[in-house]
Parts: sequence; structure tokens; C-alpha cells
Amino acid sequence: MGVKRTRSKKQKRSRRAIRASQPIIPLLSTTEEKIEQTIPPSESASTPAQTFSSSMVHTVSALVAQCRRMIQLKVSKKPPSVTTYRRLAKRFLSYWPFFVSFLAVLFGFFWFLILKDLPTPTKLIQYNIPLSTKMYDRNGKLLYEIFSDQNRTLVTLDQIPQQLQQATIAIEDKEFYKHFGINPTGGMLRAIKNMITKQRLEGGSTITQQMIKTALLTPDRTVERKVKEVILALWAELIYSKEQILELYFNQVPYGGTAWGVNTAAKKYFGKDVSELDLAESTLLAGLPQAPTRYSPFGANPELAKNRQRQVLNRMVEDKYITREEADTAFAEALHFASPQENIKAPHFVLYVKELLVEKYGQREVEQGGMKVTTTLDLSLQEFAEGSVASEVAKLQKYHVTNGAAVITRPPTGEILAMVGSIDYFKEGWGNVNVTIRHRQPGSSIKPINYAIGLENHVITASSVFNDVPTCFRSVGQPLYCPKNYDGNFHGPVQTRFALANSYNIPAVKMLALNSVPTMVASASAFGLDTIQDPSRYGLSLTLGGGEITMLDMAEGFSVFANAGKRKDLVAILKVEDKNGQVLEQFDDPNFVENISEPLTYPSHILLTGEPVISSETAYLISHILLDNGARAAAFGPNSALKIAKHEAVSVKTGTTDDLRDNWTIGYTPNFLVTTWVGNNDNSEMSRIASGVTGAAPIWNNIMTRVLESQEDLWPQQPAGIVGRTVCTTSGRLHSDETPCEGDTRFEYFKEDSLPTYATPLRQQIPIDKTTGGVAGKDQTENVELQEHPVIIDAMGDFFCLDCTVATSSPMIK
Repeated sequence: MGVKRTRSKKQKRSRRAIRASQPIIPLLSTTEEKIEQTIPPSESASTPAQTFSSSMVHTVSALVAQCRRMIQLKVSKKPPSVTTYRRLAKRFLSYWPFFVSFLAVLFGFFWFLILKDLPTPTKLIQYNIPLSTKMYDRNGKLLYEIFSDQNRTLVTLDQIPQQLQQATIAIEDKEFYKHFGINPTGGMLRAIKNMITKQRLEGGSTITQQMIKTALLTPDRTVERKVKEVILALWAELIYSKEQILELYFNQVPYGGTAWGVNTAAKKYFGKDVSELDLAESTLLAGLPQAPTRYSPFGANPELAKNRQRQVLNRMVEDKYITREEADTAFAEALHFASPQENIKAPHFVLYVKELLVEKYGQREVEQGGMKVTTTLDLSLQEFAEGSVASEVAKLQKYHVTNGAAVITRPPTGEILAMVGSIDYFKEGWGNVNVTIRHRQPGSSIKPINYAIGLENHVITASSVFNDVPTCFRSVGQPLYCPKNYDGNFHGPVQTRFALANSYNIPAVKMLALNSVPTMVASASAFGLDTIQDPSRYGLSLTLGGGEITMLDMAEGFSVFANAGKRKDLVAILKVEDKNGQVLEQFDDPNFVENISEPLTYPSHILLTGEPVISSETAYLISHILLDNGARAAAFGPNSALKIAKHEAVSVKTGTTDDLRDNWTIGYTPNFLVTTWVGNNDNSEMSRIASGVTGAAPIWNNIMTRVLESQEDLWPQQPAGIVGRTVCTTSGRLHSDETPCEGDTRFEYFKEDSLPTYATPLRQQIPIDKTTGGVAGKDQTENVELQEHPVIIDAMGDFFCLDCTVATSSPMIK
């Protein structure tokens, strides 16, 4: 019986071993086959690296085979002999050095990429003295010295208000007291998702990781940096307590500008110690570290700080730190900021450049890395533009105009030569708001883009006629749109040159109707007006400024006309050097000129690297129309602010929104472009006096006159595809001896492949309303008779009777 029981137990163990081995043996066989398949039988390694790789594959394959044989022997019914075990073990061990070498290589790569330069978390308690970053204009004049407060006062955790600690944890790392340096279920997964969906490594950092990244690592968004961050975060959690980590965080992270550490931030923004902060002040500071330059209340977009404060308060309510009533009370509290005490020139531009630098190099490197930044700005032009904006706006106070802005650029290179974001950066309340990067409606200044699309697509010519008569436009699901001209009058048949030069609204709306809104939106994006995207959001009022854009976008868009059809992205930085003088980046453009005050010749359009948007012929026609002082005299007079003394070849366009909230003037030559704006930061209406020639235009005239004082008068260069022809003054048709015009003629430019038809007799049979004596409506059937009259048919197919009584009180419906 004992023998039987022993045999039965052995059999059971054998069966269990066989069952346990069944999933393993096929897996090893498959693995061995796959490894063998990676080595082409007819190819041999030709390099040391290939030889090593091939031998490692053979080694791993042999190890797998040996493991499979050993398992098969172990589970077989007949026990293997001692000799067999020894033989197999000897073979297995003979491959072991190769396997160890393989692991050593992997570890070597890991060491080289991750561990080689890995700092120690013990350095977190060392506060290194930062080096200031200096920002210069293009001529080497110092604009601003960016530095962190070297005398910052360190604070202990018990000096930091409990509400500030809670606010920081709520917005930055709600699981701070639960995780061990990293948050795999939340932050890490979110980081992986961002890397996949946004193709960039961002997000997913705990407070510990943020402290590590800020104090010990570079801002590079790479996998290597993220792995280092994770390792050091875990390491730091072994060394420090949660309270110590939170204290280090508050003393290390940036809060914007020169404020590194929470106590410096409290003094910078509120003029008090951190221990004196209330809930409203604490929640505003807690929201800054994520993007200090962007969210700073002293930055270009101070309203973003308030929006961020709302997010912090909402998180605190969600985490039950405060009640909804407390959050609403804190958000409604009026914050009283300390006055910025900084020696800074061209502040709006400097902060604009700083944000670009931070995005690329990181907050710590920009504010403590000792960089030298040479910008595109010309300080002398900047200071002149600042004075012009401030003095002209001061004259407009009685017309409820409180602010103005200006941008000067070089179209062929995209350089920003001056940026005035408001009348006074230090004006309390809204002075630090940079209007040049804010979304505003452009008014009629966008019309040249609309007409350029029509010219480019051969829909119109420069002599095409638009009947400027009362017209209402019908859109599905919307009320009738019945635009009016700025002067309140209608001007009958108007050719394209005069319709654009005088900025008449009815012809512009008809032009957009011919182009279509989707085409206009798509083309606007090509011109650089990136905020105009969804056609369903706009109607025909888009050509009168119904979409919102920025001054920088408009400067970029108008550069297309100055650059013979090519768009040039704007740039603000010429060179960046690190603390050792090594050049990190440098602007290079064949049309770059260091001294813009000396007389400049035409830039090279052949060497211009901008994105092609329209043909050089279309760009020439638009530029020529916009510089034609005679063509715009009907609306602006012969001696308006749009005329630059001693420089006739300056193309310019004004723009005023229908609701009188924005007033623009944009003008350019082949080498320079000036954009100006006046209005109110609160978007309130100006009075009627702020028109195209009394608001932004005088500022534009002052600045453009200063820019061109040492320059030759450069007319747009005429492309080979542009020809001149004589046309009829009334109909816009071509004049010839065989088909003469009925009346006067004038000279016009055309694309060679897009000429108008020759003149034809104007008199023809048309339906006349016997009651009014005017042209009958398209749907009118009663009280109508055909009569012969001289008629102009415009680009929309609408009739205009030259000798009929025009019924202006009965607009046509389109």
C-alpha cells in the first residue's frame, strides 16, 4: 500500500508539472522561431555593430532553446540522468556571458541618457545666485534687465497661510498627500495622453515633480527629461517629508517677473508679506506658477490672472476647502496691486518677447540664466511712436477716446520695429494691456483682402462697376442685412478702384457676395488672420470688419501686398546668446538691413522667403489703388491725413466699425508698414468724430512721416503681367477706335489675362416702374413697362438707369 501511495503522488506531481508547463513550452518555441526569423540566412554582418547584434540574437535564441529543452526534460515521464543535466547546464552557462553583456549594454544606454547627469535632490536646499538676462534693441541699447530678486526672503511653511497652501494643492496636485512623488493614475496617464494626442510631452506633474523640474532640470519637453523628473521625484520623497517638499516648492517656483518664491511674489504684487494674504490674494498667487508670464496681473493679458483665480477657487470648492459663497466673495473682491517698480523701456514689446523666450527656453533660464537677447526693436522709433500715440489720444478725450496703439514692421523680413500697446503701460487699471495682441474688429481695413480675392480669382477687374444703391441682402435664417455707407449717401455706379479707395460699403458687401463667405474665411487664414476660421459664424458683414483679429495679424496680412503677394511671419528676436556667449539662435534673412535709418532700396522679392498668397499682379493692383490720392478724394478730400508729405507712393487703408468701437489706419511702402488703432479698452463706443481721418489716421501720419524721413519714394514695382489700358469713365469697359466710349475715358491697370470687354452701347430696354420712374424690382410684375434708357449693369447683374429717377427709399433685395 505504501508503494502504491508513493507512486500515486509521483504521478500526480508529474501531471501537475505537465499541465503547468503547457503554456510555457509553446511560448518558448514561438519565441525561438521569431528570434531565428530575425536573422536572414543569406546575409552576414558587415559592421561591428551588426556583428554584435547578430551574435546577441543567436545568444538569446540559444538560451530560449536551452530553457525549452530543460523544461521538456523536467516534465517528461523518464527522469533525465545526471550527465544530461550537467551537459545542459554547461551549455546554458556558456551563453550566459553574452546575456550579461546584453543587459550591460541596455544599462549603459540608460546610464548615458538618464543617470549620467542626474542631479541629487539634496541640491534642492541650495539657492544659487541667478544671473540676469539682458534684452537689447537692434542697435545695442538696453531695454530691460530680467533678474530674480537675489535678496529674496525664505519662509517656513507655518508662515504661509493655510488657504494659500490649500489653493496650491487644489489647483496643482490634489493627491499631493496620497502619492509618492508621482501620480500614475492621474498625472502620468494624462501626460501620456498629451504626448499621443498633442505630439508633445506636457502636463501630468505633481508638486514634487514641478519642484524638481524648476530647481534641478531643464524645461525641455523630452522623454529623457521626464524620466529624470520621475526618478528624482521618487528620490526626493524618500529624503524629505511632505511638509518639507511643500515648503521647498513655495520657496523655489516662479510667480512671474522677478518673483521667485511666494514671499517675493506677495511683496511684488500686493506689497505685503505672504503671511498677510487673504483668500482672494492667495488664490490669485496660487494660479500663477503654471504659466507665470502668461497669468501675471502685470503682464500683457491681466484678465487671464483673474480667470485663473476663478479656476483655483472652483477647485477649492470641489475639494471642500471652502464653500461656494466664500469663493464668490473672494472672486468679487477688488484686488489692490502694488505699483510695478521696474526700469523698463518698450514694456509691451519686452513682455511680448519675454513670453516667446519662456515658451522656448523656460522660465528659469530666461530669468536666471544670464542670456543676452538682441531684439528687432528700434528704440528711437519706439519712443517716437509712444509719444505720437499718447499726444494724439490726449486730443481725443472729449470724443470719448481713451486709448491708442501702434505697430511698425518691415514687410520683407517680418521684423517688429516698434510696438506700442497702450498710451501708458503704467497707467493704473488697464495700461499694461497690450492692445496689439488683443482681438478687435478691424472695420473697413479688411476690405483690401476681400477685393484682392476677387481680383485674384478673375471675378472682377480694377474697372468693374458696382452699383452703390440701397441694397438689402438675404441670408437663410437671418434678418435682412441692409448696410449703409459711412457718409450716409449712395453713389450710383462706382468702379472697383474708387469703391475700394473711398471705402464704400455697398460695393464691398457685393464683392463678398460674389466671393462667398467660405472663400473669404479660407483666404483670410492664408493672409495670416488666423482668428477668422469658421464660415458659419460670419455673414456678409465680415467685409466691414465683422470678425475679430489682432493688430499683429493685420500687419502680417497687409505684408502680402507690400511683398508682391508673399506673406511674411512677424519676428521679434534677432539673436539669443547664453551666459557663455554661445549663440542659441540667430535671425537670418537675405533682406535684413541692420541700419533701417539709412536710405533703403527695393527689397528682393526673388529672395523673399514668405508664403505665397496671391499673385504679384493682384498685390500690385491693390497697392496702386490704396496709394491713389485722387481716387480716394471723394471721401477723404485731397489733403487728408492719409497723404504723406514728399511721399506719394504710400498705400493706406482706414477702418471704422459700424458701432464706433474700433478705428484703424494701416499703410505701407515696400520697406515699412505702420498699423495704428484708437478706441477704449472697455469696448465702449467713441463719438462720431472718430472717423477714418480723425482718430487713428493722424497717429499713422506722424509715425509714417518719421519712418520715411530719410527714405526715397518707392512706388510698387510693376510686374510683367500688368498692362495699362484706356477705359470708359462710366462703364469701365475698354475704349478703342472701333468701340469708343460714350463719354470720358481714363487710364487703368489690369492683369494681362483679365481684361474687361470692349465698350458697348449703353442704351437698352429695361423694366421701369411707372409710378416711381426708377428701375422696377426683379419680382415686380404690376405697373411695369419696358423703356429704353442708358444703363449700367454691375458685377452683380444689377441695373442702374443713368437718366431715371432712382427710388432710394425702396432698396432692392439680393
